[in-house]
Amino acid sequence: MKKDFYEILGVDKSADAQAIKKAYRKKALEFHPDKNPGDKAAEENFKLAAEAYEVLSDPDKKAKYDQYGHQAFEAGGFGGGHHMNMDDIFSQFGDIFGSAFGGGGFSGFGGGGARQARAKGSNLRIKVKLNLEDIANGVEKKVKVKRKVQAKGVTYKTCATCNGQGQVMRVTNTILGRMQSASTCPTCHGTGQIIDKKPAEADAHGLVTAEETVSIKIPAGVVDGMQLKVANKGNEAPGTNSIPGDLIVAIEEVEHEFLKREGENLHYDLYISFPEAVLGISKDIDAVNGKVRIKLEEGIQSGKILRLKGKGIPSLNGYGSGDLLVHVNVWTPKNLNKEQKAFFEKSLQEENFEPHPEKSDKSFFEKVKDMFS
Repeated sequence: MKKDFYEILGVDKSADAQAIKKAYRKKALEFHPDKNPGDKAAEENFKLAAEAYEVLSDPDKKAKYDQYGHQAFEAGGFGGGHHMNMDDIFSQFGDIFGSAFGGGGFSGFGGGGARQARAKGSNLRIKVKLNLEDIANGVEKKVKVKRKVQAKGVTYKTCATCNGQGQVMRVTNTILGRMQSASTCPTCHGTGQIIDKKPAEADAHGLVTAEETVSIKIPAGVVDGMQLKVANKGNEAPGTNSIPGDLIVAIEEVEHEFLKREGENLHYDLYISFPEAVLGISKDIDAVNGKVRIKLEEGIQSGKILRLKGKGIPSLNGYGSGDLLVHVNVWTPKNLNKEQKAFFEKSLQEENFEPHPEKSDKSFFEKVKDMFS
């Protein structure tokens, strides 16, 4: 597992946006590839710093990172810059550096000059349904995905408009003299390449639709609505230097028949008869990973909550598991025969059947308060 993003940038969790930006600029300048040519360790640290800044500079992603931790990021739960490549970093964060490298922000590898854009395919989105057992244990799902891929036999050639640079230069006469500016090539859209030859079944971009089985590793503890990302399993893009989009996986939690989820805790309603409450009994209840036997003491009261430690959902950040809370409900019969009714009528006169709550017996409102505190 990678280091914590706060550690990578050298800031604490209370750092504001300006402090995070300043820390990132310092780290990226230190490990920039122009400053460390051929140094793979520096390149990896450069990418780590960009990943850290990409998450911590976004308030929504930062909040998720603080709540779920680094394991959720590794699973792709935040979308965006997971495993960013150099081109993504240069195009996304170049303005932070101003003229630090040759008057043009990021100048790329090995000195200044215009960087050729890399075409990236579009993302695909699917929804995966998970039951509580899948969520509690983690699961690997195999899904069939239809995605655009480059057709076999398609070839590309250098764009004649920009000579493969991805940019075209324009000279404009102004009152201050001749001004030169660069803009994205309108022919190749910045990729520096156009289609040379393509098979008949390919579309205008040299792509065809293909079905592929994709394996998705889903960590334990995911929540309904969370989005995971499978890198490079979206649509491909034209060009020999292009990179595929990503497959975005939305998690849909299927409701359990007996268990109700509340964060990492689970709730179970256990109904027992009046004789069972009086005499005490052992019961098998449904937990997320099978049956669990619990023992109810004699005279157990309706509304009592039994807490089974660690029998809930694992924490997504790897810090233990939640609990299973068993809510005891004493079922009152609605129809009695004559003998049963006579027994209870006689019991009305007996002191032993009078309610005598102990000081340790919490009220309903106290129990609710304890659950949410």
